[in-house]
Amino acid sequence: MSRKKGPRSGGPRARRSFTPGQKLELLAGYEQAVAAGEGGAFLRREGLYSSLMSEWRRARDAGLLQGKPAGETVGRPSAEQAEIARLRRELELAQAKLARTETALTIMGKARELLEGISRSEPDGPDVFGLGRH
Repeated sequence: MSRKKGPRSGGPRARRSFTPGQKLELLAGYEQAVAAGEGGAFLRREGLYSSLMSEWRRARDAGLLQGKPAGETVGRPSAEQAEIARLRRELELAQAKLARTETALTIMGKARELLEGISRSEPDGPDVFGLGRH
C-alpha cells in the first residue's frame, strides 16, 4: 500500500504567525496578484486564505498594522477604528464612482458636440437612407 502525499501527510503543522510587516507585505503581494487575475494562485502558493486577507485588510485600513514592532501583537480594531476603516472604504468607492461618472459625462458631451456638428453640416433635410434627393 502506498502512502499518499498530501497537506497532512507529515502530521499537523505548527500554527504560523506573522509580524505586522509580513502581513503588510503579503497583503500588498495579494492585491497585486488580484489585479493581475492571479489572486487564487497567490493564496495557494503562500498557503493562506482569502478570509485572512480580508481580516488583514481591515486591520491595515484601521491603522493597526502601521508602525508596530515585529514582536507586538495586533489586536482587533476598536469600534471607532472599524468605523473609520469602513468610512475610508466607502469614500474610496464613492470617489471611484464619481470618476467613472465624470468620464461618462465627458464622453457624452463630446458625442453631443459631434452630433451637433454633423447636423449643422447636413443639407436641409437628412438623407436617412442614402438615396439622395431626386
